[in-house]
Amino acid sequence: MTVTADTRPLDVLADFPAIPAGWHYLDTAATSQKPQPVLDAINRAYGETYATVHRGVYQRSADMTLAYEAARKRVAAFLGGREEEVVFVRGATEGINLVAQCWAGTQLKAGDRILLSTLEHHSNIVPWQMVAERVGAEIDVVPLTADQRIDLDAMEAMLTERHKLVALAHVSNVLGSVLDAKHATALAHKVGGKVLLDGCQAVPRMAVNVAEIGCDFYVMSGHKLYGPTGIGVLWGRYDLLDGMPPYQGGGSMIDRVTFAKTTYAPPPGRFEAGTPHIVGVVGLHAAIDYVDDIGLDRIHAHETALVTQAREALSQLNSVKLFGPADSAGIVSFAVEGVHPHDVATILDEGNVAIRAGHHCAQPLMDALGVPATARASFGVYNGADDIAALVAGIERVTRIFG
Repeated sequence: MTVTADTRPLDVLADFPAIPAGWHYLDTAATSQKPQPVLDAINRAYGETYATVHRGVYQRSADMTLAYEAARKRVAAFLGGREEEVVFVRGATEGINLVAQCWAGTQLKAGDRILLSTLEHHSNIVPWQMVAERVGAEIDVVPLTADQRIDLDAMEAMLTERHKLVALAHVSNVLGSVLDAKHATALAHKVGGKVLLDGCQAVPRMAVNVAEIGCDFYVMSGHKLYGPTGIGVLWGRYDLLDGMPPYQGGGSMIDRVTFAKTTYAPPPGRFEAGTPHIVGVVGLHAAIDYVDDIGLDRIHAHETALVTQAREALSQLNSVKLFGPADSAGIVSFAVEGVHPHDVATILDEGNVAIRAGHHCAQPLMDALGVPATARASFGVYNGADDIAALVAGIERVTRIFG
């Protein structure tokens, strides 16, 4: 099968030393490869400028504290929020759990309802189940449309004043479906519900402005945004954060400690107990600078073109079934008739094509799709048409082996 010549309009592959020539990395939705500027920032932070933050009065500690807080300011600008609303966490999963324990766990009561959708990642299901079981709340699930998006008409019909929280993926990690986040938020607010958005798959490929969306909480992970692992962000409206108890106790999150009573720091410090992932924060800053230098509009256009090209090529193979909408964001999930996705991925790997196979931490969605698993190719700034050609050639080999 012929795939059009690769023009690589972003021309950034050379920035990624972990992608050797001839290796086709198509698993960015799981974790992104890291560009040299991010690696350099991490190496400098560990090798030249390292010190603790918020504690030392010596110059290097003060300088590292300034760098740490500069990263907070950078994240706030990236998301369209205020720096005092940015909490550094280990990843989006911890951010969701923080809101589940410290907001939902203190605000919800028996009879209240939480609204999720069919396509949510387990990280945006299990924390709410844990809270619901503890306080006696109930969970409702919004179905998908025929083209596998969150059905906002069904959501509007389902919402009641008992729905105190709506938690949805901004972009599905399996289907690439893009939520109309502003509309979904408006629907929830109409009945008095709060909104948390899982932005893990959104922030690497599209501009996000939480003020324009109007949501109450937003979470993201650094490692999907070309940054390091172990660092993520919870953005929350300050009035909500200020009314929440701490998530963990320890150093940095306190105002005054006595054996009789402890008072806590205001947000965001209240939620950052212990020595933080200092170098991870520095690396996240560098990653945001990197994607902003390229331009999120360019990244989105680049990935949209790759998705369109991949879906068109795969649709010409009779044995391949595609999932998700035609305009999915950076992700193409598929199945090969009669072949388990794990076998598909193994054979592709023999041809130096790396994809994801499995339930993608979305087992309820697999149940809804009527499959045990899917294969998933996901794109990043470093991908081009040669990667799609290698993917298609690999799947053609799969069909020959199992044909």
